Amino acid sequence: MTQILGSVPERLARDSYMTDEEDNHIEINQDLARSTGAGKLLVAVCPAHVYSEEEDGRISVEYAACLECGTCLAIAPPGTLTWHYPRGGFGISYREG
Repeated sequence: MTQILGSVPERLARDSYMTDEEDNHIEINQDLARSTGAGKLLVAVCPAHVYSEEEDGRISVEYAACLECGTCLAIAPPGTLTWHYPRGGFGISYREG
């Protein structure tokens, strides 16, 4: 049996990210996020803490830290997010060890 060493944050720190400055791969429909309550849900469930609520109630997204896990897509009502995988070579690269 393989033993996993380190906490989740320690293991995630081993991963690398290549940010695509030209293509934000996550966009939020602010009106839909606000009217359905999905914005607060995105803030609560994202394991990478990519989403945050601004003082004016808008939801901001720090797409460069996205783990590409799909949690946001699973919980957000249809149309709330426009999401696609980053272009080839960009996004997260998981590392083990």
